[in-house]
Amino acid sequence: MGIFEPFRAIGYITTNVPFSVQRLGTETFVTVSVGKAFQVYNCAKLSLVLVGPQLPKKIRALASYREYTFAAYGSDIAVVKRAHQVATWSGHSAKVNQLLIFGEHVLSVDVEGNIFIWQFKGMDKNPAPIRHIKLEDEFSPSCIMHPDTYLNKVVLGSQEGSLQLWNISTKKKIYEFKGWGSSITCCVSSPALDVIAVGCADGKIHVHNIRYDEEVASFSHSTRGAVNALSFSTDGQPLLASGGSSGVISIWNLEKRRLQSVIKEAHDSSIVSLQFFANEPVLMSSSADNSMKMWIFDTSDGEPRLLRFRSGHSAPPLCIKFYANGRHILSAGQDRAFRLFSVVQDQQSRELSQRHVSKRAKKLKLKKEEIKLKPVIAFDVAEIRERDWCNVVTCHMDTPRAYVWRLQNFVLGEHILTPCPENPTPVKACAISACGNFAVLGTAGGWIERFNLQSGISRGNYVDALEGESAAHNGEVIGIACDATNTIMVSAGYHGDVKVWDFKCRQLKYKWEVGCSLVKIVFHRSNGLLATVADDLVIRLFDVIAQRLVRKFEGHSDRITDMCFSEDGKWLLTSSMDGTLRIWDVILARQIDAIQVDLSITALSLSPNMDILATSHVDQNGVYLWVNQAMFSGAASFASYGSGKEIVNVKMPSAASEKDGDKSDNRTIFEPLESSDTSQFLNSSQQIPDLVTLSLLPKSQWQSLINLDIIKARNKPIEPPKKPEKAPFFLPSIPSLSGEILFKPSEGTNEESNAQNTRLEESSKKTDLPVSKFLQILKSCAEKENFAPFTDHIKSLSPSILDMELRMLQIIDDDDEQEPEKRRELHFIELLLDYFIHEISCRSNFEYIQALIRLFLKIHGETVRRQSKLQEKARKLLEVQSAVWQKIDKLFQNTRCMITFLSNSQL
Repeated sequence: MGIFEPFRAIGYITTNVPFSVQRLGTETFVTVSVGKAFQVYNCAKLSLVLVGPQLPKKIRALASYREYTFAAYGSDIAVVKRAHQVATWSGHSAKVNQLLIFGEHVLSVDVEGNIFIWQFKGMDKNPAPIRHIKLEDEFSPSCIMHPDTYLNKVVLGSQEGSLQLWNISTKKKIYEFKGWGSSITCCVSSPALDVIAVGCADGKIHVHNIRYDEEVASFSHSTRGAVNALSFSTDGQPLLASGGSSGVISIWNLEKRRLQSVIKEAHDSSIVSLQFFANEPVLMSSSADNSMKMWIFDTSDGEPRLLRFRSGHSAPPLCIKFYANGRHILSAGQDRAFRLFSVVQDQQSRELSQRHVSKRAKKLKLKKEEIKLKPVIAFDVAEIRERDWCNVVTCHMDTPRAYVWRLQNFVLGEHILTPCPENPTPVKACAISACGNFAVLGTAGGWIERFNLQSGISRGNYVDALEGESAAHNGEVIGIACDATNTIMVSAGYHGDVKVWDFKCRQLKYKWEVGCSLVKIVFHRSNGLLATVADDLVIRLFDVIAQRLVRKFEGHSDRITDMCFSEDGKWLLTSSMDGTLRIWDVILARQIDAIQVDLSITALSLSPNMDILATSHVDQNGVYLWVNQAMFSGAASFASYGSGKEIVNVKMPSAASEKDGDKSDNRTIFEPLESSDTSQFLNSSQQIPDLVTLSLLPKSQWQSLINLDIIKARNKPIEPPKKPEKAPFFLPSIPSLSGEILFKPSEGTNEESNAQNTRLEESSKKTDLPVSKFLQILKSCAEKENFAPFTDHIKSLSPSILDMELRMLQIIDDDDEQEPEKRRELHFIELLLDYFIHEISCRSNFEYIQALIRLFLKIHGETVRRQSKLQEKARKLLEVQSAVWQKIDKLFQNTRCMITFLSNSQL
């Protein structure tokens, strides 16, 4: 087990796999692919409903029917009921590209022209396909659809340009349509009978009547590229929507047979799917740019407008940093977007506004990408002044200006910071002071200048007068940092010089040379340690106050991409292009863990609580989260972690939780909990010293054990039960003079009752106690000296059943002269006392065991007092209980004293 284990990936909305839309009741749901898993969104607010399981390979096709989702990966098809995989269909020998829901069947088509028909009702009994159709060798299927009202028939399009109509029941080709001389990319059925729309790779759309094999209309895209998606409106408007590889959505009027409107730059990449909602003027689109949008046709001129959307980075992030005490992550990507991701609720993720980009692009007749700011290469954030003014400053690629952002409003700030306007050079580094009032910028020309964030006015620059330089550094500034009290400012130059400045006076205090070119620096404000990365792949830690080298770490074999300190300053995390993530213990001066991932880490950030690590990777558009297992295991030693020589390969996090069978190494994959059962965190063999572990049961469950008598008295009926006025019709009765109902005795009743009384008298003389499951488990656990199964069993019992089990051991006849060794009740009471001693000594399930002991003593206290052997066990239990409680009470008193002292202090 390592320190950080895969948790999940965020920021993924969709991929280049077409989505599947279905309506359940009054709600519409869309299922999208996110790599090896799928996500289901509620279209009412595009809120995430559930995430499917992790599959072995990337999803190639999707289909959904009610609560079932069918996902094709490789040559197999996974059948998922809600979020649990219930079956796997394996029949194809080639990759499956298309899936089609056909009544109670699923049609799957692979790249070699094989069509398999699967029946998903009763699939547990028969997981094999019920039919198989082999297409012609010169026919490469590219799309499949079912024309409305055509029984057992499907239309197949091919890459060669031909279109065929097949009967899947008889497995025969009915008709082959004339082609259009271009590869068919998509086809869709229209609300009009016998009419379909076919999209081709040459950008043309053909509306065709398949009954008469006649073309109804033909349209052509104004932009180059294939037609990737088509959809007909079903709300009464004669509209056809088409999307191409240029990211433009075209709306065609079928009555007028002309172009009605164009949604320019609907997406930044090619359109993957289009779907009009049933009987609604709403169009949903998805694209390979990791976005999904909904458009509504409710304007007077018929132009669609954007209703709602979900999007993530369309290019890999360059910089990430935790914000708001670890609840959010700020991310800047190569797609020129500055985003805020929520770790807690995915719906809160959003892109920060760059102030009317769409309007300015439309006015200037430019693309949005040309209006947006260039990609962010560095940024810093301060939470202390979030409500007052801008609290984020960003440096952009090849830009001689820095921009400020106001996170409270999620918008670009009004000030633009321009250092050294006489000789502008690109801004390379930035830092915000601990007070949140100042931003310090460093440029490629060695210039360092301080700005006031509230007004955006320059407050002076830093010049190395001792060396006679006109700037702070003779070369590019690669990093800037400020201390916690605005006393000093640290800067580093590309040529290996590190300088410490007086923050207020802007004068150089001292400097030192590293000896080689620097790449990056990170400063920890609490302990005053400065970590530097140089071209020699050596990580050096300097004490800024003492002006000396304190630590040196070596181990990476390729360029170091990023590093960060933990909040307490004890750990330093570094990533490299060699694919490794290494954790260095600053105090012990050694590496304590190292993992290898498939894709190199480009940026990382550790949350202030040290529970979540966020990473971004090469060619990946999402942000990956890793959970700190050491926070939950309670282990105080890191001897089990990596030593530097041992680097363990670990799978990257996914949108879904990893399954036990999918693990590639011996590490434990942390799975996010979807229920309230969190007891798996406490399955560690090591108990935290001087602390107790609670049972995590509902409070009512163990409190009911204490107050069971009160609950019974409260639930006792007010009036006693009344006798029935009339006997049931099936019971024979005889009339009586008193008016009471007398039942007629049946034959043999007296003999049977006498025999039954005799058996009861004989059984009362026996001392054998019937052994229930409760006692059987107790006895078995006592013999094995492992009470964990017994603890799980009593936790599953209700308070009333547990009370009954304990009362079954109650000794009614205390004057019985039988030897105590032969009385089984006393033996089981002794085992219960041993169980209490064991649990109190282990300090586990503390509050539940306390309530159970109270109930036990209330029932069997007198028996324990009368038996000397039980008295010895009770004394031992008292000693253990007193020792454990004294330690806990001491901690309570220390905390109480500290709170009292702080509350009475005049701060």
